Amino acid sequence: MSDDFNMSMRKFLKQVGVTSQQAIEEALRAAGPEKTAGKSFQATMVLRIEGLDLEHRIEGTITDGTD
Repeated sequence: MSDDFNMSMRKFLKQVGVTSQQAIEEALRAAGPEKTAGKSFQATMVLRIEGLDLEHRIEGTITDGTD
């Protein structure tokens, strides 16, 4: 793969990671500690790339470690 491709992919993945973390943190704050403290939440991330017929699904658990 070309350097341009690698740079554009890294930039995209960094944006996904940073903005996703911000959205999760904001949702936890908005829900409040009474609904989130010490709880786990099932999360799903779906990556679709049009033109490549790609759909990649990632599932995991996010735990609010506050008590």
